[in-house]
Amino acid sequence: MSTTLCQVMGFLVSSLGVGGSIMATAMDTWSTQDLYDNPVTAVFQYQGLWRSCVRQSSGFTECRPYFTILGLPAMFQAVRALMIVGIVLGILGLLVCIFALKCIRIGSMEDTAKANMTLTSGIMFIVAGLCAITGVSVFANMLVTNFWMSTTNMYQGMQNVQNRYTFGSALFVGWVAGGLALVGGIMMCLACKGLIPEDSRYKAVSYNASGRNISYRTGPYKVGSGYEADPKTRKGAGYDETPRSEDGRRSYPSKYDYV
Repeated sequence: MSTTLCQVMGFLVSSLGVGGSIMATAMDTWSTQDLYDNPVTAVFQYQGLWRSCVRQSSGFTECRPYFTILGLPAMFQAVRALMIVGIVLGILGLLVCIFALKCIRIGSMEDTAKANMTLTSGIMFIVAGLCAITGVSVFANMLVTNFWMSTTNMYQGMQNVQNRYTFGSALFVGWVAGGLALVGGIMMCLACKGLIPEDSRYKAVSYNASGRNISYRTGPYKVGSGYEADPKTRKGAGYDETPRSEDGRRSYPSKYDYV
C-alpha cells in the first residue's frame, strides 16, 4: 500500500511540476520594470522568453514577439533550450509513468517491468526539474547583473533615463515547478524499490547432486586384468587350439607323430 501511495503521489507532484514548467515558459512576466524610483508611470514594460509587452495607463497592452534569434543573447537562448528540454522530458516521463502505475494493469505486464518504467520516469522527472531550476536561475542571474549595472550608470549620471528590470512572477513559478518535478522524481525512484519482487532481489543458488547418492563399501578386491572373457566366445578365425601341457606351455607335434 505504501509503495502504491508513494508512486501515485510522485505522479501527481510531478504532473504539477511539469504543468508549472509549461506555464512559466509561456508567461510574459519573466522580467518586469522596476518602479522603485518612479512609482507613477504611464507605461509599464515587462518581458518574457518569447515576446516583450508594454502596458499603458489606459489599460491597453501591446506585445511584440522576438522576430529574430541571432539578435538575442546567448544566455537567453540557453534559457529557452533548458526550459524546452525540461518540458519534453517531463511529458515523456508522464506518459511512461501512466503505464507504470501499479493500480493500472495492461495485459500481462510483470512487476519487474513496471519497476523499470517507474525508475525511468523518475529519472526523467529529476532531469526535467533540474533543467527548469537551472534555466530560471540563469535568467535571474542575468537580471541581477543588468540591474546593478543599470543602477551604477544611473547614480553616475551617465544616463538620465534608464529602465531597470527585476524578477517577474514567471521566475517564482518556474522555481516552484522545478522543485515539484524534482521531488516527484525522487518519490518515483523510491517507489521503484518496492515494486521489485522479493524473489528477484535476493537470488540464491542451490547446488543439487546430478545423480543418486553412491555409498562406497570397503571389502576385498579381486585382482584381475579386467579383460577376461568367456573362453567359449574367444574362438575365432585366428584362434589357436594347440593343446597345452600342465605347466601351461604349448606342446607341438613332433615329426614322429606323423609316421
